[in-house]
Amino acid sequence: MSIECIPQQRIGEAVSLLKRIEREFTPAAFANSLGAEDMVLTDLIARHAPGIEVFTLDTGRLHEETYRLMQRVADQYDLRLRVYFPQPEAVQQFAMAYGANGFYESIEQRKACCHARKIEPLGRALKGKAAWITGLRREQAVTRRDLPEREFDAAHGIEKFNPLAAWSEAEVWAYLHAYGVPTNELHERGFPSIGCAPCTRALAAGEDLRAGRWWWEDPQSKECGLHTNKRDKDAA
Repeated sequence: MSIECIPQQRIGEAVSLLKRIEREFTPAAFANSLGAEDMVLTDLIARHAPGIEVFTLDTGRLHEETYRLMQRVADQYDLRLRVYFPQPEAVQQFAMAYGANGFYESIEQRKACCHARKIEPLGRALKGKAAWITGLRREQAVTRRDLPEREFDAAHGIEKFNPLAAWSEAEVWAYLHAYGVPTNELHERGFPSIGCAPCTRALAAGEDLRAGRWWWEDPQSKECGLHTNKRDKDAA
């Protein structure tokens, strides 16, 4: 699929929204997980809305390929990628209570790990922000099928924007190829969705895009808590 196959209106609307966020919601921040969708937004922000802060969460258990992509982003784009880490005490408490890999034992323990490594650092990253931006899309999971382009994040008390909510997987990859955007090497090995190394696997033929994330759980529970709100709970 070439860039010509992506409706120019689609790209234009995303750019317009990002510029509006940059102008009206100061300061705003983009939570970059370094997945395919987020690399589209990285490119769009660098080109059209450089006033938006870009940050990522380093859980301490990411794939080596993800760390290499972080460096490629720093090399290719004139933007500062802020990195937030979990509190060492929180990680230690989880390991002492459940073991280093206790997240495999139950949904509750997995969510406790996500809280220590993702949710708490996200709270610090969003402190003082007027809005945050994500690369979520409706096609990604059953928990995201009703995803709006804009919503109020009650947990953090700020506006949340999903500029690519209506984009298809094909449109995402057409943009990446057309503009030479760097991507995670794992995508070429069957990883459409990439998170922490112990909680992500490659897909088997015919599986859902998010099947490789927390594959031992029911699809209806597959959210780490970063994007869980009333809408997600209603969908679950």
